[in-house]
Amino acid sequence: MKFCNFAAAIIAGLLSITVQTTWAGVGEPETIDIPSGPFVRGSDRAEREAAYQLDEAAYGHSMTRKMKWYENEFKRGRKETSEYSITAALVTNSEYAKFVADTGHRMPDVGSETWSAYGLIHPYSRTRRHAWSSGQPPTGRGDHPVVLVSHSDAVAYATWLSVRTEKYWRLPTEVEWEKAARGTDGRRFPWGDAFDPLRLNSHDLGQFDTTPVGRFPEGNSPYGLIDPAGQVFEWTSTPAKSGRFIVKGGSWDDKGCGICRPAARHARPVNLKHILIGFRLVQDR
Repeated sequence: MKFCNFAAAIIAGLLSITVQTTWAGVGEPETIDIPSGPFVRGSDRAEREAAYQLDEAAYGHSMTRKMKWYENEFKRGRKETSEYSITAALVTNSEYAKFVADTGHRMPDVGSETWSAYGLIHPYSRTRRHAWSSGQPPTGRGDHPVVLVSHSDAVAYATWLSVRTEKYWRLPTEVEWEKAARGTDGRRFPWGDAFDPLRLNSHDLGQFDTTPVGRFPEGNSPYGLIDPAGQVFEWTSTPAKSGRFIVKGGSWDDKGCGICRPAARHARPVNLKHILIGFRLVQDR
């Protein structure tokens, strides 16, 4: 889509973004082209049952089964998409820092009262290693995926990048994300049907933190998508029930890792700023 055709789509975002005149330019992120055509979306009973069994073996309890975590997945079947491009990697702290410097947008962070109100199991102290200070990401984490960003923060970044590159960037739909993460043949994980903890950043290996993007190349998808499982969940543009959006991919906090399958679906509040959620972008072709 050419710049003149998407100006109307981003004008609302421009009203909330003040761009500094000193900016010298921004490079475009590396992207992967996803062709048009069908792919196998969703899961069947056998895949969901296998996911529950993975979780039970890892955690020693049946909570995900009792909570029916995987029962809202789409029924396994063919789904068509148009062609599009998707960023190979998650947006990193260093990339997001250019946006913050250029616009004065709020830094990735969360207050203790807000965090407590979320009702999450992670203590507030754990957010501090991911929180920014004085407009800068935490030392040594420039190549880690940015987290503590809400859905609107991710949309604002996409709007800014669209203006700077004169190309239209947006969050992927759930369908676009799933196709890029699993390929066309309906495999349960980006690399195949068997879970392999050596291929992703999950709690199975005990790291329990984000890592630099691309540390697990053997876990790339058939299209070459980097970190499609584990690492951090990813915002999509697909709404769920009121005030929530679908996130995909699983995280460093998960083990098992049933939730790390591309078919798995999870919804989070639109305003949530979580240490387990980041994002990547797509571009129409």
